Amino acid sequence: MAGRGAEWVAGYVAAWKSNDPDEIGALFTDDAVYLTAPDAEPRRGREAIVAGWLDDLDEPGTWSFDWQVVHEHDGFVVAQGRTEYPAERDYLNLWLIRLADDGRATEYTEWYMPRPH
Repeated sequence: MAGRGAEWVAGYVAAWKSNDPDEIGALFTDDAVYLTAPDAEPRRGREAIVAGWLDDLDEPGTWSFDWQVVHEHDGFVVAQGRTEYPAERDYLNLWLIRLADDGRATEYTEWYMPRPH
């Protein structure tokens, strides 16, 4: 049985594919914090997260993503992945996610490292 972390990451990937504002927003609490890099200025609140996502979206079909949850404990999730953009480059990803009791993220930070193409 998949844990809440795996369910959240699967929901994130589905929203990434659709770029649907409702699907994106459903992933986050009203006061969530989203960091596009560990030292980035965070997007604060669901509305800012959705707006930032849509300003910087990836078009469907231009990428693929393989992932696994490597650790989950008490609402803290670590997911590792690889994003492939065939026209650009590949990235290794590390996501740190803190989940509320209802399964939505209160905090999300992504780390990505480019790989040779």
